[in-house]
Order: sequence, then C-alpha cells, then structure tokens
Amino acid sequence: MMKKTYIIFAVAIAMLVSVNSYAQTDNTTKSEAKATAKSKSDPDVKADQFVAALNLTDTAKASQVRAIITTHLTAVRDWHNNHAYTLVPEGLNPITGKTFTKADRQFIVDSTIPKTVHETVMTGLRQYLTDDQVELILDKYTIGKVAFTMNGYKSIVPDMTSTEQAFVLTNLKLAREQAIDYKNVEEISNVFKIYKTKIEDYFNNNGRNWKVMYKTYVDQVLAKKGGDKNAPAVDKE
Repeated sequence: MMKKTYIIFAVAIAMLVSVNSYAQTDNTTKSEAKATAKSKSDPDVKADQFVAALNLTDTAKASQVRAIITTHLTAVRDWHNNHAYTLVPEGLNPITGKTFTKADRQFIVDSTIPKTVHETVMTGLRQYLTDDQVELILDKYTIGKVAFTMNGYKSIVPDMTSTEQAFVLTNLKLAREQAIDYKNVEEISNVFKIYKTKIEDYFNNNGRNWKVMYKTYVDQVLAKKGGDKNAPAVDKE
C-alpha cells in the first residue's frame, strides 16, 4: 500500500514539474514574441531598415542619416506615448456632428508635436541625400502610400489629364511628408484622408463627379469578380 501511494505521489510531482516547465516555456515564448514585436517598431531598427534601402556606399553619410532618422522616430514615439488622448476634451466633430472617438482625440494630440521635430528631420535628410533618396525615405515612413494611392486614382479616373495627375501627385506627396510625424499606420492613413478629400473635391470642382466615377469603378471591379459584393474593391481610406 505504501509503495502504491509513493508511486502516485511521484507521478503527481512529475506532472506538476511538467506543467510548471510548460508554463515557463510558454511564458518565455510569449516574452520573446513580445520582444520581437517591439524590436520591429524600435526607432533604431526602423532607421537601419530605412537606410539599408538607400544602398549608400559612404558609411559616414549612412551613419549620419541613420542618426537623423532615429532621433526623429524617437521624438514622434515619445510625443505619442507621453501625450494621452485625454488631453483633448470630449466633444463633437464640427464636420460630422459625431462625438470624437479616442482615436480622433489622440490624432489631435499627436498633431501638436512641435514643428521643429519635422523641420529638423527634413533639413537633415536634405543635407545628406538627393531629392530621390529623400523621397525613398519618406516612402519607407509611409509604407509606399503615395504610389499605392496614385495607382488607385488612375484606376478610378483612367482618363486623368496631365494637369489632374500633377495635382493628385502633389497632394499625395504633401500628405506623405506630413504623415511622417505620426506614430502608427492608422494615423498616417488619417493624414492621407485629409488630402484625398482635397483631391476628390478638386475633381468635383473641375467638371467631374467623384461619386459617379467611384461607383462606376466599383461596379466594374465587382463585375470582374463575378458579382461578389463582399469582395474588396478598392482602398476606401
């Protein structure tokens, strides 16, 4: 009887050790995953990725550009993290009449980042890089939204004139430069929405009807997809 009790006790201990080991391993895995996720958004990591895309052979220049970008990304992150949405009182959006969401309020707070933060990074980049190289860095900041959105407009308005294309591209580039001072993709998209509204108003004010053009495009896309109305048609940011 004692021998049987001992065996049961030993099995229970082994199972407990196994469970604890599994829990520790699971926690370690989660911690490592969290650390990895954090590293991807770390200013140093992002700056390294941005500069690597330039393929600079001048190591001294690469180091200077990396430092400029790191400083800027850090300033943007810290401003966002240290200025909560609660700094903006609850209230109504004067355009929509709806109550500001937490995201709206955070966007407003983040838009108050000192202008010197933007001026410093742009001056620094232009000091060391060509115009094309600066554009590449800005595209890295904004995950290629200029080209992506421009292609969308060309699809919706296939007969765009050269004047219209110039207006659209100019405004998308303005959006891109402004958007680098925001921390996450959602806020970057919000900046682009501001300029996309200007672009669509421009079409409406110059002999086109944006809603009609957009609907025509969506209908064409749905027709090609076999009438699947749930299929994603275009970017609706």
